[in-house]
Amino acid sequence: MKPKFELTKEKKAGMVELLKRYFLEERDEEIGDLAAMLMLEFIIEEIAPVFYNLGVEDSHAYIGDKLDDMFGIMK
Repeated sequence: MKPKFELTKEKKAGMVELLKRYFLEERDEEIGDLAAMLMLEFIIEEIAPVFYNLGVEDSHAYIGDKLDDMFGIMK
């Protein structure tokens, strides 16, 4: 099951503006709100879970290392 990312309207609007600015500055293309929103939805559904899972894996490894360190202080 993919994690569901819930964003506020304000955050989504900000991300839409970032996508529009990216296309304008990097590709010299103007895209509208709908195109940017569709791209954002694609990123949220298909790409973001990959990075989310990497973060979970990194967190798991970090916590595991710290738990292992705790055994080192046993007397």
